[in-house]
Amino acid sequence: MTSPIDIEGGGTSVDVDGEPGPETKSEAVKLAGRSPGQLMWLRFKRDRTGVISAYVVGFFFLIGLLAPLIAKLYGKNPYTVYADERPELFDSAGVPVQPNGGISGDFWFGLEPGNGYDVFTKLIYGIRTSLMISVAVTVAVVVTGILLGVTAGYVGGRTDYFIGRVIDFLLAFPAQLFFIASMPVVVSLFVSPRDETPTYVRVVALIIVQWFLGWMGLGRILRGTALALREREFIEAARVSGASSWRIIRKEILPNVVTPLLVQSTYLLPGFVTAEAGLSFLGVGIVEPTPDWGQMFSKASTELVMQNDITYMFFPGVSMIIFVVAFNLLGDSVRDAFDPKTAR
Repeated sequence: MTSPIDIEGGGTSVDVDGEPGPETKSEAVKLAGRSPGQLMWLRFKRDRTGVISAYVVGFFFLIGLLAPLIAKLYGKNPYTVYADERPELFDSAGVPVQPNGGISGDFWFGLEPGNGYDVFTKLIYGIRTSLMISVAVTVAVVVTGILLGVTAGYVGGRTDYFIGRVIDFLLAFPAQLFFIASMPVVVSLFVSPRDETPTYVRVVALIIVQWFLGWMGLGRILRGTALALREREFIEAARVSGASSWRIIRKEILPNVVTPLLVQSTYLLPGFVTAEAGLSFLGVGIVEPTPDWGQMFSKASTELVMQNDITYMFFPGVSMIIFVVAFNLLGDSVRDAFDPKTAR
């Protein structure tokens, strides 16, 4: 005959013959372990700011992906010159006759002074262009940072010395001035200065120029992480077991650099968005008639727009502020989710 023994504060009953009670089984289910990825996801979901920022960032990417469909449902495109199609909407100076830049049920965000492009479709296509270029640059930077940073940190020796000196040399370049000065040079490698430059050439040039001076920071971070990891016990155990360097890097090093890689990527992309917009604003990036975020800022800074339609700047300006702030907050939340010991 057995008799349960009550343990104060334990909440479970234990039989003297060793048979676990039903509460012990439920307790075992509650204590089920979670992987680091699951813990990170749980911490991230508790961060309301991070979740809201993720929704905002996802909304912008969705707008960019669905821009052609949205424009089709809207019934307009960003290339129609309404100053020629419907001249009654503009005065003799090319300014929309209706107040607030011509905002109406037909033109939700108004019309652009001068050419008369529809501002709504130009904005969503501009978001599409800027995000497409910035994502391509970010991917190229991440791949280069992984290849060179992890290789330098793990291999060490002359390889580390050579890659380190290349990083130091490129970091000495003034990035913004280099972007402005090198864009015409890179474009001229593909197209003669006497010919009109296709849009795809300008896109490729923007990606190359920003990638060239954009990977060093990430590469240095990954180099330091790999340098610390290669002295850890599990790396030594992998070497002793006969694993090749490629297998150690792929199976042991790379999974442990995901945290700094993901966090840095969330900071890099909004930086490339603003850099691309700045180049287009200065006239060395995307030019009309291709819609672009920075090109809209350039148009808003002209005397015609500033004096007659101050609302034109509102929509591209507010949208970019929201996007950059949301992406930076998302980066903070991702960092805190991976490493809860860090303090904001």
